Amino acid sequence: MPANLISKKVMKKLAAEAAGVDNAKGDARVKEVTERLLYRIMQVIDECDVSMDEFWSAVGFIGKTANNGELGLMIPGVGIEHFLDLRLDEAEKRAGISGGTIRTIEGPLYVAGAPLSKGEARMDDGADPGEVMFISGQVRGEDGNPIAGAIVDIWHANSKGGYSFIDGEQAPYNLRRRIETDAKGCYVARTIVPNGYGCPPESATRQLMTLLGRHAERPAHVHYFISAPGYRQLTTQFNFTGDKYLHTDFAFGTRDELIVTLERVTDAQEIRSAGLNRPFARARFDIVLTKERANAPETIVQREHVIAA
Repeated sequence: MPANLISKKVMKKLAAEAAGVDNAKGDARVKEVTERLLYRIMQVIDECDVSMDEFWSAVGFIGKTANNGELGLMIPGVGIEHFLDLRLDEAEKRAGISGGTIRTIEGPLYVAGAPLSKGEARMDDGADPGEVMFISGQVRGEDGNPIAGAIVDIWHANSKGGYSFIDGEQAPYNLRRRIETDAKGCYVARTIVPNGYGCPPESATRQLMTLLGRHAERPAHVHYFISAPGYRQLTTQFNFTGDKYLHTDFAFGTRDELIVTLERVTDAQEIRSAGLNRPFARARFDIVLTKERANAPETIVQREHVIAA
């Protein structure tokens, strides 16, 4: 069929009727968003001459993605989660908020309720032979003063790129910890250097990336939630210099301000002081939180997470 068969007037009328805007019942916000979304879908179908087969194939593909529990993976893969961050960045800027550590995507693999420690924690259970890594940092406010009692919630993959509760191979809460900062706002985590990961070969997300001519790989990274009373919660992560996929992260999670260089420690005395008998790595990741403001959008996102079994 040729493209542009239907007038915009007809599409707008149908979208409005389907969204129930002609009645006083239901939820006004849901109606508003539904009407605009339906209209735009109709426009795409008409402008791109989407066939019946293509449309129903797409519906089946979305259903497969949902059934596989992959929507949380595909959304960052098509740039939407990063777009939401960009919108929040701009909203904060217009509200007069600046100077804090930059945010980036949460991703789909957070699990609430990780063990809580004061000042420092060991994140790994010792079962992974990966390279030992110490992450240290300080949480400060915009004024430069340390924030004692901030909760630094950290999670990352193991040396194979797998996450506890997801890969079925790790102990519960392995490589997941919450650390309360000390009186100087500092935290230390002993862990292992993570590996990046790719979407499973059979996944709908990888299938879509292939159709788009893109890869489905993420560079190694470490996730963070940081919160403290009176401050805006920060969702962020850091990446490592030199990673093959650093600047082509399929999930658009890399931001230049969040790239960290690993220091390899080989000095015998430092190794002994760390309680180890082999070289290790260390990384520094300081965090600046911004004060909560009444005119600013919410930073605590209500979304589905993996449930700890």
